Amino acid sequence: MRVGIASDVSGFRLKEAVKQNLIKKGYNITDVGQTSEDEPMMYFDAASNLAKKIQTGEFDRGIVICGTGAGVSMIANKFKGVYCVACESVFTAEKISLINNANVLAMGENVVSYCMGTEMAERWLESKWCQGFEPERKMKNEKGFAVLQQIEAQNRLF
Repeated sequence: MRVGIASDVSGFRLKEAVKQNLIKKGYNITDVGQTSEDEPMMYFDAASNLAKKIQTGEFDRGIVICGTGAGVSMIANKFKGVYCVACESVFTAEKISLINNANVLAMGENVVSYCMGTEMAERWLESKWCQGFEPERKMKNEKGFAVLQQIEAQNRLF
């Protein structure tokens, strides 16, 4: 699995903790966000860098981090085919993969501890869409995701 990671200046330390932990776990991680504390990157640049690589298929999944997780999530979700959810718990991080088929996890350094962030990333990456679901439940989830893609294709709002 090819995993991209990015952060702005506000999420740099959490990103580094998550990145180093995932590398130790054997994940192939590419950083497309802020790479040093000396050269600040804005949230919209970090999220755009990551989202473009999800769109092109260069990354299978991505993790994007800012101060709250909100700004990077809003930007990433503007890119077709990118499904990003800002999370603050391990439970939610696992479920956005399992139920919602999210291909980008967003977190906020000001609301998620380093320990929590590394666990969230691990659980999210370990979870697969509809894994272990009964056929009827899997079909409902697939239908829901198809509706999401249809809305995206039509670029309409409810």
